[in-house]
Amino acid sequence: MTDLNAVPDEELLRLDRQICFSLHAASRAFGGLYRVLLRDLGLTYPQYLVMLVLWEHGELPVKRLGEHLRLDSGTLSPLLKRLEAAGLVRRRRSTEDERSVWVGPTDAGRELRAKAVLVPRRIAAATGFDPAEIDDLRQRLDRLTRTLDAASLDGGPDCG
Repeated sequence: MTDLNAVPDEELLRLDRQICFSLHAASRAFGGLYRVLLRDLGLTYPQYLVMLVLWEHGELPVKRLGEHLRLDSGTLSPLLKRLEAAGLVRRRRSTEDERSVWVGPTDAGRELRAKAVLVPRRIAAATGFDPAEIDDLRQRLDRLTRTLDAASLDGGPDCG
């Protein structure tokens, strides 16, 4: 492991040394591929993520759905409105607490799942990674996310 204190400042500020840029570039590349693959499903990538959670968990409070997706209600509400207009999800107010809105897949939304199963297979094939490499990368990225979340709660790492 490289001691970053020993790396010259000019080297630290090179674009190709920035992990955030590598993740950004990979995310953009995934976005382009997902855009093509999801076109047949009539979904955008954020809508696909909503459907993945609903296929996995069934009906959920919107707040819980947002927690799964790391999205706030201001971002989630327009997604759900579009999915509802497309007939893929149904929203309803809780009878116990009218402030709470629940969302779940409709029959059409559940039927879409059968077509969607091809998407992860095609994504995996496009990466050129074997399943173990994909699992390892996902686990490392999950660990990175947890570490960065903790650092942001603590006010950031001590760089001094």
